[in-house]
Amino acid sequence: MPQPIDFQFKNHPPLGAHTSIAGGLFNALHRGREIGCDVVQIFSKNQMQWDGKPLTPQEADAFKAAVSETGVRPVTVHDAYLINLGATNPRTWQRSRRAFTDELKRSELLGVPYLVMHPGSHLGAGEEAGMNKIADSLRQCREESGAQQVTVLLETTAGQGTNLGYRFEQLRYMMDRSGLGGKVGVCLDTCHVFAAGYDIRTKKGWQAVKAEFDRTIGLDRLLAFHVNDSKPEFGSRVDRHARIGQGEIGLAGFRHLINDPDFRNIPMILEVPGGDQAYKEDLQLLRRLIHRPIKKIGQDEQNGQDKTG
Repeated sequence: MPQPIDFQFKNHPPLGAHTSIAGGLFNALHRGREIGCDVVQIFSKNQMQWDGKPLTPQEADAFKAAVSETGVRPVTVHDAYLINLGATNPRTWQRSRRAFTDELKRSELLGVPYLVMHPGSHLGAGEEAGMNKIADSLRQCREESGAQQVTVLLETTAGQGTNLGYRFEQLRYMMDRSGLGGKVGVCLDTCHVFAAGYDIRTKKGWQAVKAEFDRTIGLDRLLAFHVNDSKPEFGSRVDRHARIGQGEIGLAGFRHLINDPDFRNIPMILEVPGGDQAYKEDLQLLRRLIHRPIKKIGQDEQNGQDKTG
């Protein structure tokens, strides 16, 4: 089974955001510290290009030095958006495999424990054929990369278009078929699961979804969260992120998540619109939700008394 990171936080999960690598990978850690992150997610290269300049040992050393200097933990690399291991076009599929293999190598060199990836799209080939191709490709890429420490996290999707991974059963199928065992887990995106039809707006809803995840996959394989509200309505199958509390999930859903003792040690990473200022404000908001009623937070903010951020 995948081994979770031991953060040893006493009263809340490690919180963070996807920070920019502009000017050098190490800058993502400094930006994270400036906005109040415990952890960060990064791209290891330009996310809209197939190939990236090879990482040098010097770049990796500078990145690791910034981790020590800032105290911010880089827990996830997100793979490039162009990658689709279920692609039906042979050239695109080969490029996707090559690019994902490189992502594994880069994550290993940087010492980042988790590589998050959108499983992929079947593009008309059918869901089973798509899942088979993705799972087999995952295994092959892992073997080709030589990576030993990195755990691949399949991200839950909204199910837009022909995207796969919008049902827990699909994720379990791909995980099992890949044969990667403890080197594959799940990153649960709150916006995506809500759009896919898992109602997490209430405590009862969260408990039901958590129980379904545990039955289907196992909570021990849930190793990271993307914490995003949803612009589209429940079950829309549309992927559009919103600021925390400003979408269809609402503050209550996030309060139940952040105070759930089963997720106390699981990193929670923002991917909301609005840049670093939005991240800073939403990290403060999430921390204000820890063991505090939403009504009380609203009253304090109206009275100018909320000092917990």
